[in-house]
Amino acid sequence: MATQAKRDYYEVLSVSRTATEQEIKSSYRKLAMQFHPDRNPGNVEAEEKFKECTEAYGVLIDTEKRQRYDQFGHAGVNGGSGFSGFDPSNFQDFSDIFGDIFSDFFGVNIGGRGGAGRSRAQRGSDARADLNLTFEEAAAGKKTSVKVRSYQVCDTCRGSGAAAGKGPSVCNTCGGRGQVRYQQGFFSIARTCPSCQGSGRVINDPCPKCKGESRIMRERTMEITVPAGVEDGTRIRYQEQGDAGMNGAPAGDLYVVLHVKPHPFFERDGKDLYCSVPISFPQAALGAEIMIPTLEGEHKLRVPEGTQSGATFRVRGKGMAALQGSGKGDLFVRVSVKTPAKVTKRQRELLEELSSSFQFENKPEPRSLFEKVKDIFG
Repeated sequence: MATQAKRDYYEVLSVSRTATEQEIKSSYRKLAMQFHPDRNPGNVEAEEKFKECTEAYGVLIDTEKRQRYDQFGHAGVNGGSGFSGFDPSNFQDFSDIFGDIFSDFFGVNIGGRGGAGRSRAQRGSDARADLNLTFEEAAAGKKTSVKVRSYQVCDTCRGSGAAAGKGPSVCNTCGGRGQVRYQQGFFSIARTCPSCQGSGRVINDPCPKCKGESRIMRERTMEITVPAGVEDGTRIRYQEQGDAGMNGAPAGDLYVVLHVKPHPFFERDGKDLYCSVPISFPQAALGAEIMIPTLEGEHKLRVPEGTQSGATFRVRGKGMAALQGSGKGDLFVRVSVKTPAKVTKRQRELLEELSSSFQFENKPEPRSLFEKVKDIFG
């Protein structure tokens, strides 16, 4: 009986003869996911297609085999017959391809490069603490303490989880490897041991304090340093200061989240500060030296004569400290001319005399002036 002719490997993987290695990998991954026997139980046709695309991939992903196949066809790689094109030992990226596939199927690892080994102990979870700061504390930085509630290593069993004088036993299910292997068609699949959860050991006599968990929940006080220039919502990370891991695994991290109280009159934009200061009409018209607030105390500001309401002055180095970098930002002071709500009789007479001496026309100002003010304080 005549045997059925093999299909062209490029046709099997639905790629062109100039396909790149990544294109071949991508196409094979899709086909393997589609036709894998575990997704098509009892489907003989799907199983044959899975074998076919796997065989094609084994040849086309190997540079030397692909060259021979391009020159001589099937005869160049397997003599033209039989299912010998698929050889897992020739798959240099076998674990990359099938690791993705079987992770999608089962959440397991597949034997490949590196061989089988004991599962890594699971790292502890991250913990969080919140700290409230005034605006001035955020600007200057401070050393303080926070209360942290997290899992810590049990001080009775010292993290072993076993009662005093006892110790963990080697898991009989996995023999201490932390993994058990199953045969899936052509492949040997490693799964986390269900008996020891990957630790490779079991506790027959648990610690009475932690109930064999190897850790307990506690609250502790931790000293921290808040750097100058932090903003509301800043997170400070402390490595391995979170929840202790199970069975001696590394601890998670601690994140201290900062909450900065708004300032009564300073507005912050990065490392720069903004504020608004009222001045009188004589100060604006004649010029004056006024005292303005800063985070470090009062500062003398020179207001030149003829200053218009809404003018902004820049005071260098009076802003916030740069959290990442050096130096400080600037303080921008917007002055606004305040009109008195009430005047005395004498003041009215003087203002009327002053008004009559001016030649003043009430014309609309260019829109651009208001846009500039809006850009600065909007």
